[in-house]
Amino acid sequence: MTFKIAETPALAQVDSAIARLLPVATTAAAAALSIQPMRLPGSAALAPAFLLMAVFHWAIYRPDLLSPPSVFVIGVAYDLITGGPPGATALVLLLARSAVLRYRRWFSDRAFPFIWGGFTLLTTVAMLGLWLMHLLLDGQIADFRAIVFRAMLTIALFPVASFLLGRAQRALMGAG
Repeated sequence: MTFKIAETPALAQVDSAIARLLPVATTAAAAALSIQPMRLPGSAALAPAFLLMAVFHWAIYRPDLLSPPSVFVIGVAYDLITGGPPGATALVLLLARSAVLRYRRWFSDRAFPFIWGGFTLLTTVAMLGLWLMHLLLDGQIADFRAIVFRAMLTIALFPVASFLLGRAQRALMGAG
């Protein structure tokens, strides 16, 4: 599966208000979904980082419709709801968005495995960053195995999330 990425000035016009809100709405929905842990047999409840998946997707395909303030508000709300250090998730998401935007042209016209590889690298760095922030801000050593399993689950579920986000994008705003 290959997606074509238009440069920001030439991005397709989005006429529908619903389509313009799609990136923010799906990112907020991803945050809500990330709060609900998955119960896996023989392991603790884990919550994949659906929020990171949504930010990654929209930073590549429609960064103009998912602004940094939106990412910040969603990230802080996520931290407040989950009881995490306020702003930690927002900071990681803003840094992730910035990194993806910086290398966005490398994802242009690439096959999905290349994009998945980029997401794998981003997830690894983001999860380590969150783990370190929790360590520094909470003053406790969190279970490193849990963050590794969360990262693996996030990476494993990315193709499904990417497919669904891509379908929603094409349905409401065209291939863009």
